[in-house]
Order: sequence, then C-alpha cells, then structure tokens
Amino acid sequence: MNSKKFALTLLALIVVISAIVGIYYYQEQNSRVITLYGNVDVRTVNLSFRVAGKLANLQVDEGDAITVGQMIGRLDDAPFINALNQAKATRDVAKANLAKAEAGYRSEEIAQVRAEVKQKKSAFHFADSFLKRQQGLWQSKTISANDLENARTGRNQALAAYQAAKDKLRQFETGYRIEEIAAAKAQLIQAEATVAQAELNLKDTQLTSPSAGMILTRAIEPGTMLAAGNTVFTLSLTNPVWIRAYIDEPNLNQAIAGREVLIYTDGRKNQPYHGKIGFVSPTAEFTPKNVETPDLRTDLVYRLRIIVLDPDEGLKQGMPVTLRFTETNFTKTDK
Repeated sequence: MNSKKFALTLLALIVVISAIVGIYYYQEQNSRVITLYGNVDVRTVNLSFRVAGKLANLQVDEGDAITVGQMIGRLDDAPFINALNQAKATRDVAKANLAKAEAGYRSEEIAQVRAEVKQKKSAFHFADSFLKRQQGLWQSKTISANDLENARTGRNQALAAYQAAKDKLRQFETGYRIEEIAAAKAQLIQAEATVAQAELNLKDTQLTSPSAGMILTRAIEPGTMLAAGNTVFTLSLTNPVWIRAYIDEPNLNQAIAGREVLIYTDGRKNQPYHGKIGFVSPTAEFTPKNVETPDLRTDLVYRLRIIVLDPDEGLKQGMPVTLRFTETNFTKTDK
C-alpha cells in the first residue's frame, strides 16, 4: 500500500516538474531577443530639368541640406520668354479672328458690297443693251460676226461679275458660316494650349527640390548645355529612411508587418532608434554577402524593410545596424 502511494506521489511530482519546465521553456522562448543585422537604405532621387537649355546657375552644392520647394538651379530663360511672347501674339490673332467671325461683317463693309452690286448691275445692263444693238446691226449686215461675238462675250462677263457681286452681298448679309466659326474656335484653343505649354516650359527652367534632403552629388556646372532629363543633382531624402535586413525561416513568424524594433548603430549603442517592419518579402533568397550574421551565408532568408520612425543625420547611406525585437512590442517612450 505504501509503495502504491509512493508511486502516485512520484508520478504527481513528475507531472508538476514537467509543467514547470514547460512553462519556463515557453516563457524563455517567447522572451528571447531576436537579433538581426542590416544596413541603412536611404532613398535617393536624381533631379533634372524637364526642358533642354543652357545651365545658368546652381545655388547649392554637395552636402547642403535643402527643403521642399527650394530652388536649386536655373536655366537661361531668354529663349523660353521669346517663345512665350510669340505664343501669346498668335493667341491674340486667333482671338481676334474668332471675334470677327462671331460678330459678322460690319455695316460699312456690307454697304460697300451693295454699292459694288449696283455698279456690276449697271455694267451688265449696258453690256446687254450693247449686245442687242449689235444683233440688230448684224441682221442688217452692218457689222461683222466678230463684232457680234465680242459684244456677246462682254455681256456674259458683265453678267458673271454681277452674279458674283450678288453672292458676295448675300454672304456679307448672312455672316460667317458655322463651320468657319468652329474653325476659328479650334484655332484659338490650339493657340491657348501653345501659350500654356510655353508658360510651363518657362517655369521648368527653374529646378526645385521635390522634398527635403541632402545633396549627395552635383553632376554638372553652369554653362553646360543640357538635354531634357540630364541629371543635375542626386538628392538623398531625409524621409523616409529604411533599414534593409534579413531573417531566417525559423524566426519568420516573428517578422510581422507593423511590429516595432530597436535599431542600434556603433555610435549609439545605448540610444537605439525606433522603427517598425513595413515589408516582409514573400520569397526566400540566399543571404547577401554584405550581411554578417552568425548563421551560414548559404541559408535561405527573407528580406525585411524596416521604416525608421525617428531618423536623424546620424543614419548614413549603407551604414550597418543591429536590430533587436522581443515578443512584446515597445513604444516610443522606451527611448
């Protein structure tokens, strides 16, 4: 009986010890600090003019910090000013032509055409009367056939001129056709688009920074003839600043998008930066040679992008960093 009681006691003791060991192991595993290694991956932008031209001046140099919208370079804008003035003149002509077409002909112009119609009518009546006289003389054999034919030709020419004058008067009284007005409107729209493009080209002679950052490279000097799109500056963006790191498959379940991590540099070992995981690659790859980890370089890893929440000038392009995070997320008050 005592042996049976002893066995039950021993079994219970084993179960309790196993439970304690399991709980301890579970807590130890979940509180384990995961350490990763990566590099600062600052984004850069190549700045260039959208139009071609001669570089007039540059206002910043390598290492200068610039702000959003700051003008950092300018092209010689004289050709663009001339093009804009020419475009405006063409637009004004098109606007005047449209106004003329919509208003129709002036009363003075119509009166002038009416007078022309009367003149052509009188000329026709004279030519017609002359032809009739010549026909009578032809019947009496007084004139030649050639004289009669000349009289008939004169009457026909006078009739054609009279008819043309009446058609012109009808056109002036009716005004411009709908198609002519539509064509004048289209020409004005085209001219206004040319002015807008010329204004945009003139504006593009000034190079401004799209965001805050630091000038990494100044590629050319004033006086250079540039084609559109030629790189003038390389700008390192102040924000966002990313960390590129890699994690192995056993720890992949710890890399959750949005999870916060501590970022350590050699110069700030006791003052970490704060970041959060912004991207986890869905595909595995071999560890890059520039990443130093305790694991073998041939191990498959997954790329992480960590967004730095509190970047400053201490983080430089390509700088190696150490990343640490635990099961429990921290907050920015941990700094």
